[in-house]
Amino acid sequence: MKIKEMRELPVNELKGRLEDFKDELANLNIQKSTHQLANPSRIHIVKKNIARINCILREYELGISKPTTETKA
Repeated sequence: MKIKEMRELPVNELKGRLEDFKDELANLNIQKSTHQLANPSRIHIVKKNIARINCILREYELGISKPTTETKA
């Protein structure tokens, strides 16, 4: 998911996606430790997505950018 797409999402959906990515990262780390990980590059992608969402949420918190309050139809 690209950062431009993430910026279009409302805050509550961003927080939901953040939790989803954190859960996915935990599952990937478990798979890695048991040597069952099919796609090792997925860990890097998920970490990047978590960082992107945290960055966007922090920008909203500091007032650097304005959050999207409504969803697009």
